[in-house]
Amino acid sequence: MKQRRIGDATVSAIGLGGMPMSIEGRPDESQAVATVHAALDAGVTLFDTANSYHLHAGEVGHNERLIAGAIRSWGGDTSDVLIATKGGHLRPGDGSWTVNGDPEYIKKAAKESAKALGVDVIGLYQFHRPDPQVPWADSVGAVRDLLDEGVIRMAGVSNANPDQIREAQQVLGGRLVSVQNQFSPVFRSSLPELQLCAELGLAFLAYSPLGGITRAATLGGKSGPFQKVADAHGVSAQQVALAWELALAPVVIPIPGASRPASIQDSAKAPDLELTADEVAELSAAS
Repeated sequence: MKQRRIGDATVSAIGLGGMPMSIEGRPDESQAVATVHAALDAGVTLFDTANSYHLHAGEVGHNERLIAGAIRSWGGDTSDVLIATKGGHLRPGDGSWTVNGDPEYIKKAAKESAKALGVDVIGLYQFHRPDPQVPWADSVGAVRDLLDEGVIRMAGVSNANPDQIREAQQVLGGRLVSVQNQFSPVFRSSLPELQLCAELGLAFLAYSPLGGITRAATLGGKSGPFQKVADAHGVSAQQVALAWELALAPVVIPIPGASRPASIQDSAKAPDLELTADEVAELSAAS
């Protein structure tokens, strides 16, 4: 599979988002492990998770443990695998989401994530979501401290706007390597952040790159532009969507969520799909 860069790491151009394997509608563990193994078999080396990807209140870190355990059980060479996790977004267990950007919480959460992943140093740690009750610089400052303490190797932010990205780069002393924001054919409001990442040389990790669980299966509709291009190439509309995102900038790394082997196997083919300049322009212009 084609590769891209996150800081000093070389990773697959497509990552696997682990959230669907741990929240509502999640598969049984054997299917989830098979999905991770299918991703590894397809050449995926980037895995996205978070301490908040869980269903019940008492299982914080569920997805971190699941992803890490599945990777360890694969049996192949995983020396080039990068697990990216996040802290600052929580699920109390009632289906809702809350935020906590308190610096002390962020530091504590990162150390708990390291234990859940079974590692001494987290490869990539990202502040998950701004907390309106805590200054952005204070929350990002906790991530800086984690870098300085050697708890994490690389730092990123998620759900950030351009001003927050620039401020995070300043707080981190130029050591910001990634921004993880939602971006897909049906959600393009993060295009300014994508373009800023391209300008600054930061990896842009596009989450929900197919529009989310409910929209991914019907992406573009039967007569939509993504399906039209898909028919021309004899591939799925989902592959076209990911290939289009990859064509927008060399820093883009889509991280589609998956809970079935077939889903990530299809997505993993996207980096090899060559779209023409006209096709990219047509898809970019589509509303």
